[in-house]
Amino acid sequence: MQTYLDFEKPISDLEGKIHELKKLASEDESIDTSEEIGRLETRVREATREIYSKLGAWEKTQVARHPQRPHFLDYSAHLFTDFTPLAGDRNFGEDAAIQAGLARFNGMPVAVIGQEKGHDTKTRLKHNFGSPRPEGYRKAIRIMEMADRFHLPVITLIDTAGAYPGVGAEERGQAEAIARSTEMCLGLKVPMVSVVIGEGGSGGAIAIATGNRVYMLEHSIYSVISPEGAASILWRDSTRAREAATNMKITAEDLKGLGIIDDIIPEPVGGAHREPETVISATGKIIASALEDLGRLSGEEVRAARRQKFLDIGRNL
Repeated sequence: MQTYLDFEKPISDLEGKIHELKKLASEDESIDTSEEIGRLETRVREATREIYSKLGAWEKTQVARHPQRPHFLDYSAHLFTDFTPLAGDRNFGEDAAIQAGLARFNGMPVAVIGQEKGHDTKTRLKHNFGSPRPEGYRKAIRIMEMADRFHLPVITLIDTAGAYPGVGAEERGQAEAIARSTEMCLGLKVPMVSVVIGEGGSGGAIAIATGNRVYMLEHSIYSVISPEGAASILWRDSTRAREAATNMKITAEDLKGLGIIDDIIPEPVGGAHREPETVISATGKIIASALEDLGRLSGEEVRAARRQKFLDIGRNL
């Protein structure tokens, strides 16, 4: 069943009418509703196009969090073959919020890392809603070290509200794990391509997003803190999240303009959750193009270019 966001009510109403007409026609074959259904479907497309052409930062935040938006496991199933997940950080345990392993991308051996949120209650609990603990980042470091040793490009898919803020995670060195993961990204001598496919929240995102190329889906977000968190700190009122989202410059368009990301991957009209295969295919093409470009550089050049990319952020503002 389709989940509708608050601003999608006109779409919801129209598609509800279509559903009723189809049900009526299935119950009584003498009733021809095809013409009316066709007219309503045209109105749905027009309404969807109009609504999604005017999305603000808060609406994009809602789309980025949509429960039916494709997640890491959806991308890995379509983009990679021979994906072999690797578990554990060799220090404490396994963290299912970060999925990592080795795979083939267009026949090329690669290392793959990403956050998985889950699609239902059971899988969301298993993956801790995509909020990694320290052992998740230490697992990511382990995979990146392996990739560097065996000269494998690294592909990361980011989708997290942020690292898990629990007491246990802090006791086990959450900040240190994030810092070391970011450091590992910067030190790699192999190409690293990162894509924000949903939420890119705080250090929990940048810990695996410090790549040579950083892309965002059109309706994804990338920020130092959630809009609700920023509103709570600035105004002690989380209900001002819409205002915070607008002022924080968290959309793909904002971040490309600021030079934080390299490019934007377009989404189908109505968001990635309406045509997941289309957006996954587009993501695969841009990753392939980036790896082809980076493949021309030596290991030292790859590392130097990545470091310079992040040193240059903000210089021309």
